[in-house]
Amino acid sequence: MHRHRKLHLYFEKERKTRFILFGILGFVILVAIWSLITYTGLVKPLFLPTPTAVLEGTIDLFVNQNFMNDIIASIYRIFAGFVIAAVIAIPLGIVIGISKTSEAFVGPVVSFVRYMPAAAFIPLAILWLGIGDVEKMFIIFIGTFPYLTLLVADVVMNVDRNHINVARSFGAKNKTIIKEVVIPSSLPGIWDSLRIMAGIGWTYIIVAELVAASSGIGHVIIEAQRYLLTSNIITGLIVIGILGLITDLIFRYSYKRFFPYSIKGKIL
Repeated sequence: MHRHRKLHLYFEKERKTRFILFGILGFVILVAIWSLITYTGLVKPLFLPTPTAVLEGTIDLFVNQNFMNDIIASIYRIFAGFVIAAVIAIPLGIVIGISKTSEAFVGPVVSFVRYMPAAAFIPLAILWLGIGDVEKMFIIFIGTFPYLTLLVADVVMNVDRNHINVARSFGAKNKTIIKEVVIPSSLPGIWDSLRIMAGIGWTYIIVAELVAASSGIGHVIIEAQRYLLTSNIITGLIVIGILGLITDLIFRYSYKRFFPYSIKGKIL
């Protein structure tokens, strides 16, 4: 038994190592292709600078232009807007998922808002909330809230009916079933939905900081576009990608810690 456990741990370690190596290899290949088409002059620097030029521009942004303050500002806006969306969307999604009446009453409204582009709310957001951080948080909120609500509702609706039937067979009332069966069974799926929508939230940072922003990664990208500083645009995009990847890894690690009984495996 002990030998089998050691073998299992060995293969698990090998699998994780291989996963990390393949992940690094993907980025190496991407940088290699980028280097090939820029250092050879296939693409003009105005359209795509070399990795060296981007690195030099990145150092300049951090050393001379307080880019770290812009990063912190964007993280704050993303975090605040997303947390507000989650606080409202999770209970609302649970209600929609467990009640046909609520689904009929609230579901169409949420679906209606979902199809409205977040960028279209910018003029109204400025009119209602001014040009400060709250306006940016609102754009993040409106871009993630409807989708998160419907994802949570879908998770709740797909709770295993066998679990509910077993609880009913023991005489459990609806409130008890919701509290003891539906919500605990839904938590892994809800956490996964949060992970997905947190990633989507990062894609809205440019939209949120598109107009009337004096700080933030989006502001840096817009200013770089205005002055044709392509390397700074790429730096901003890379930083957003890195922050989004870190967010995703945090959610994945937390999922394994919180819900070890529900860890998903790959077919291959």
